[in-house]
Amino acid sequence: MSFKNVWLGLLTFLLIGGFSICAQEQGSGWIVGPSLSYQYQEKSFLKASFWGLTDLGYANYLRFDVGAGLTFQEKKTIVIPEASTTYYLSAKGAWPFVKAEFTPYTFTPKLGIGVFNILELSAGYGVKLRRHTKLSSIDGFSFQLGFNIPLNYYLK
Repeated sequence: MSFKNVWLGLLTFLLIGGFSICAQEQGSGWIVGPSLSYQYQEKSFLKASFWGLTDLGYANYLRFDVGAGLTFQEKKTIVIPEASTTYYLSAKGAWPFVKAEFTPYTFTPKLGIGVFNILELSAGYGVKLRRHTKLSSIDGFSFQLGFNIPLNYYLK
């Protein structure tokens, strides 16, 4: 793993920690937590992120994720930073959503469905922005299965 990737990872976790502290304040209206997922997009990725979800009203929600995808090639670990935004169309148990994921190398719009924002299944198509120096192309069809853990969720 390169020094650049370690530095990006450290910066990401510092941002996540700051966001978490802000979101944990009483009455902030944000639900926060970590997520772990598997994604296939020309190769397999293990993705870890931290997210924040807010209510937009009328049972519509907006979520922001910051994290990284890990993959392996030629016996080397490659870490790719990622950010995404998700718009949930409803909150009645099964939440249909639209999502946009950004990495330095791809932009991937997705459609999916989540169960109480805990278990999610999505599919989309990644458009190449530029090529990673150590990876073959990572654009094309994308499939993702994710698990989210809300840390400060409570029922009213």
